Amino acid sequence: MAEILSALRSLMASHSPPLHALIVPSEDYHQSEYVSDRDKRREFVSGFTGSAGLALITKDEARLWTDGRYFLQAMQQLSDQWQLMRIGEDPSVDSWISDNLPREAAIGVDPWCVSVDTAQRWERAFVKNQQKLIQTSSNLVDEVWKNQPPAETNPVIVHPLEFAGRSVAEKLKDLREKLAIEKACGIIITALDEVAWLYNIRGSDVSYCPVVHAFAIVTLNSAFLYVDKRKVSSKVSSSIQENGIEVREYGAVSSDVALLASNQLGKDTGLSSGRNGVCESGTCEAEENNNDLIWVDPASCCYALFSKLDAKKMLLQQSPLALAKALKNPVELDGLRNAHIRDGAAVVQYLVWLDKQACNHAISLSNAKMQEIYGASGYFLEGKGGSKKRSETMKLTEVTASDKLEGFRATKEHFRGLSFPTISSVGPNAAVIHYSPQPETCAELDPDSIYLFDSGAQYLDGTTDITRTVHFGKPSEHEKACYTSVLKGHIALGNARFPNGTNGHALDILARIPLWRYGLDYRHGTGHGIGSYLNVHEGPHLISFRPQARNVPLQASMTVTDEPGYYEDGTFGIRLENVLVIKEADTEFNFGDKGYLSFEHITWAPYQIKLIDLSLLTPEEIEWLNTYHSKCREILAPSMDKNELDWLKKPLNL
Repeated sequence: MAEILSALRSLMASHSPPLHALIVPSEDYHQSEYVSDRDKRREFVSGFTGSAGLALITKDEARLWTDGRYFLQAMQQLSDQWQLMRIGEDPSVDSWISDNLPREAAIGVDPWCVSVDTAQRWERAFVKNQQKLIQTSSNLVDEVWKNQPPAETNPVIVHPLEFAGRSVAEKLKDLREKLAIEKACGIIITALDEVAWLYNIRGSDVSYCPVVHAFAIVTLNSAFLYVDKRKVSSKVSSSIQENGIEVREYGAVSSDVALLASNQLGKDTGLSSGRNGVCESGTCEAEENNNDLIWVDPASCCYALFSKLDAKKMLLQQSPLALAKALKNPVELDGLRNAHIRDGAAVVQYLVWLDKQACNHAISLSNAKMQEIYGASGYFLEGKGGSKKRSETMKLTEVTASDKLEGFRATKEHFRGLSFPTISSVGPNAAVIHYSPQPETCAELDPDSIYLFDSGAQYLDGTTDITRTVHFGKPSEHEKACYTSVLKGHIALGNARFPNGTNGHALDILARIPLWRYGLDYRHGTGHGIGSYLNVHEGPHLISFRPQARNVPLQASMTVTDEPGYYEDGTFGIRLENVLVIKEADTEFNFGDKGYLSFEHITWAPYQIKLIDLSLLTPEEIEWLNTYHSKCREILAPSMDKNELDWLKKPLNL
């Protein structure tokens, strides 16, 4: 790590102009949350593996900013050459630079790896001391990364209409209508999931996210896909071109954005997409003469492409595809429901299997009754090769257990992989919110400790995300009180009814009130959207205490998670998570003619009764739990074998 910092500082000193600091963001050229191995530059320089963070390297300091999900993880992973900066508690990176670096300091960043919003916010902060944000002509981290992984060249796949629910032609028509309304002649689409959704394509360039490294530009009469052509088979290319989309090389986007700015893009293409747009015959040219704005999403467009445009002819606002993608069509909603049923069956099979490991060990201790009451007093043990000899058993770990869960999922129809690295965490590791177990250092499953697993999968018809927290021994009264408080918040949010126009910031408090009564809380948001065989974290809406949760109201046919938690550093962590679909509510009245909304649970897996303090639940909460568990049995029964069904039929009612 010291050698990396030294090499970067040498490049900073020789840069023209010399750099007082270098910013290394987490994001790739598309401002993605999850990036390919080649793009993990911040991880390479700092050693911190969390998905969110920013590194700052000065002549004599190295600091890393991250949010509350990763405080513990960062403390464990950062060397003593790095200082952790806690977002929300410590000064922001732009404030720190403004207050601590010299007047007229030069701060370097790769303009491809920073959004317009972020770069402009930094520039405003730097004005105070006449500091300058310098766009480096190359990425300095790439220059010192000797064994940087190669770029991905995985094939582009057409996402069938039976899963997508809407054709590319329909989506392009809607998009062009929005361009015309906003007096825009074109839009630059940089977010990977938006490109994939618009053109009904998928890929595997980023682990856990079925996306392709690609840009798109759509005008009133043309459409382009910028992708490494080695990834596009002749069959896929024909399918794309049938929709009036021209495939160009990934690197051509830079020069084409400049052509777009001068109204020259598409003049020489032989493709016509009038059938997919709002313009026919000569009307497109007439529209273009009146519409001269270029639509750019400042949150997802990189500063490099933005810098090629005329600031006076830009429409800087959220991409219209963000909301369109979030509003699921009926086919996508049915697919998500079906995917969650299969996923719920896999989770129940996993719980049955875990329970069996505990019971087998308890019987080997010749006291099954004590196990039922108190739980096994050692480790779960898994036999090798079907042998029952204790000498041939192996201890279960966080990693081997999560591998077993993945195995159950892999047997399900339409399974394409996990939707994020499984968080399989025992005891104090569960207090690390986005804990990632490693085979060399992971903990063994311990019946005397809480076990939290947060996991999900990618299926052709939907993306899943579920968290359950269990204890196979005897939980303490404190653990039960904390679990029950989290459960009460989880139920309260899931049962909410609210008027149209309500945003996730207004609802976030519902999940926290039961914890606040005890002076407890959690440092992460309460809910995020989820994709349809796309990213597991999807906007533009969310349920959170963060200000951006005010930006977009919750709307019918959106998906959102319900995942409150509580984490006690060094001891345990608790989180419960279901995916919800927002739907119209059938209310007795309709004050103000606003219309009201409610939630539909589509995640199916029981909560552990042992961890619930029944004295803290209201009769209405108990009734909800009983109804939910009855639905679990009813919905999952067709997917269960006899042993699994018998386990699911065990008394769950309170």
